[in-house]
Amino acid sequence: MSALHPEIAAVTARIVERSARTRKAYLDLIAGEKESGVHRPMLNCGNLAHGFAASGEDKAVIKSGRAMNMAIVTAYNDMLSAHQPYGRYPEQMKLFAREVGATAQVAGGVPAMCDGVTQGQRGMELSLFSRDTIALSTAVALSHGMFDGAALLGICDKIVPGLLIGALRFGHLPMILIPAGPMPSGLANKEKQRIRQLYAEGKVGRDELLESESASYHGAGTCTFYGTANSNQMMMDVMGLHMPGASFINPGTKLRQAVTRAAVHRLSEIGANGNDYRPLGHCVDEKAIVNAVVGLLATGGSTNHAIHLPAIARAAGIVLDWADFDRLSAVVPQVAKVYPNGSGDVNHFHAAGGMSYVIASLIDAGLLHDDILTVAGTRLRDHARDPKLIDDALVFEDAPERSHDESILRGPANAFQPDGGMRLVKGNLGRATFKTSAVDPARWTVQAPARVFDDQDDVMAAFKAGELERDVVVVVRFQGPRANGMPELHKLTPQLGVLQDRGFRVALVTDGRMSGASGKVPAAIHLSPEALGGGPLAKLRDGDVVRLSAEDGTLEALVDAAEWARRDEATAPPPAFGTGRELFAFMRHGADGAEQGASAMLAAAGL
Repeated sequence: MSALHPEIAAVTARIVERSARTRKAYLDLIAGEKESGVHRPMLNCGNLAHGFAASGEDKAVIKSGRAMNMAIVTAYNDMLSAHQPYGRYPEQMKLFAREVGATAQVAGGVPAMCDGVTQGQRGMELSLFSRDTIALSTAVALSHGMFDGAALLGICDKIVPGLLIGALRFGHLPMILIPAGPMPSGLANKEKQRIRQLYAEGKVGRDELLESESASYHGAGTCTFYGTANSNQMMMDVMGLHMPGASFINPGTKLRQAVTRAAVHRLSEIGANGNDYRPLGHCVDEKAIVNAVVGLLATGGSTNHAIHLPAIARAAGIVLDWADFDRLSAVVPQVAKVYPNGSGDVNHFHAAGGMSYVIASLIDAGLLHDDILTVAGTRLRDHARDPKLIDDALVFEDAPERSHDESILRGPANAFQPDGGMRLVKGNLGRATFKTSAVDPARWTVQAPARVFDDQDDVMAAFKAGELERDVVVVVRFQGPRANGMPELHKLTPQLGVLQDRGFRVALVTDGRMSGASGKVPAAIHLSPEALGGGPLAKLRDGDVVRLSAEDGTLEALVDAAEWARRDEATAPPPAFGTGRELFAFMRHGADGAEQGASAMLAAAGL
């Protein structure tokens, strides 16, 4: 095993130093909560009786106070394919808990919206703020003081970050995240992409498009492309918050149930009253956060985590910024190519060696912190193992020594790219994220006149009218968290891809988000400060030449400085009503910048 890479060590040290005051305050908080916070021994008899009144055969055990009582916080609903399998988990987990003398109760449910359903629709303007709603719901669930540990059931985009943010405020409790796995592979991703682009060009109709999409998203489980949901699972692995190898086992299998059972048994062992106490707030430290960023970069994961990881870190008293991402990206090679960065999906990635191989090989290369506190081992390397059933007994086997398919997964010495493919670009328009890993290097620099829009539907209309048939930087502004909740602009990807395929130099610049499946078109996203409230993007006009370059990290409006200073800001569109968007006005008004995590909740809490 190599020594830790000096830049990984330096970035970690930078984070530790920057976070010294806030991290100490956090650790003091959870120490105080452990000693004198609300927990079962402190509850009055009436409080306690309410807490176990409906617990059936577990009633006597909970009443006695002698065994661990686990909270189940679940994101179950049966509309969201990734979370539909969770429907029967609580009853199974209660049985698994009883096997080791413990008990479990569903402490609460959290909302789980599907970005796949709301993509390009009004509901997407609620999506980012659903993360903070989930965090608040998690806090409500754990506030009863009935629990000695928690199992967090969630997978998708805002759900895992929301669960973690809320759970970290109860960081004195041990917790394990329990996934449910991806659906089996459906229609090949390249074919799905081809049909989408043909539809954008008007060459196939809605019926053909719907058949293609239905063959792609066809059953229970997580979508199989490597977007935000599957990036969540990767991060929980490299942070040591899952059971080893838990992420990418398909739902409804005996192995999936066996790993869930093992997670419940393990949770019973790491409580405060035993000899192996592992509180969540100590598991999620500066090294674990750096591991999450490294894993994201090494696997070409979702750009959404440039927002979510700073928010998760803040909840644990840790200050993470985009310069940390940028410095780490320069030294972390990209070892995986999973759609949209490659042709294979997460099932193919898992079959090629998956997370166990990624963790082992990155530790060997000195790119991950091995010396972290995990939920299930003495170090992170203990998570570089794959669960298997042998004669119905669960065993964990060491990671494979080499990839089973180097078109999808490689070791760091033979990586697909020498860097992690996520760059910080900055200049007189602000600071933004540019994901290079799916973009041809010949397109990493685009300099062209801007066409400025305030609404993504106006971009679609301009495309259909042939107004974008040229070299162009498409600018979509007033899409930030304070303006409209920072929706993903994924539905623009096929149209911009068509323009690129026609030979034009095309880029997207926005203070909004792209999907975790950001595609082949160069894009500066999450631009901060956002246009609303004084961000320089509000000064940009049609025809201004914009230079976007991942090669030298620039994002500039090439406008005379005196002229730029004289310009007035564009008027923002009126706030949206309908589809419940008006109810989230307080979150929009209080949200801070994307680089800080875009959270009104954390800002108001002073975190």
